[in-house]
Formats: sequence, C-alpha cells, structure tokens
Amino acid sequence: MLNKASTTTAGPAFGAGYFQTMLNWQLIVGNSLLAAQREQWEMLAAWQRSVGALQRDVADRWICRFGGGVPLDG
Repeated sequence: MLNKASTTTAGPAFGAGYFQTMLNWQLIVGNSLLAAQREQWEMLAAWQRSVGALQRDVADRWICRFGGGVPLDG
C-alpha cells in the first residue's frame, strides 16, 4: 500500500514570495535613496566650486586694489 502523504510534493512555504517581494522593494527604495543622495552631493560640490571661484575672484580684486600689485597666480 502506497502512502499518499509521501508521494505529494510540498508547495512553497507560506509567505516565501512575500519575503522576496519585500526584499526587492527594499532594494529598489534603497537604490533610489542612494541616487537622490548622490545627486545632492553633486549639487553641493558644484555649489562649493562656484563659491570657491567667487572667493578667488574677490581675493584677486582685493589684492589688485589694496595689495599694490597683481596676484601671484594671475
């Protein structure tokens, strides 16, 4: 006599697809947040470069006006 319980295949455990879906969602959200933060850092770096150029220009003008000459790097 064949045992019917031993011949049937067990299906996937309850919630197995849920955990994979949750992990995929976390991966997508995490990558989106990292991309947004990377964009923010790039904007901050561009802003700092422009402020640095402005500061160098102001310093050069001050040296030409009050320092009595031309800036050393100019």
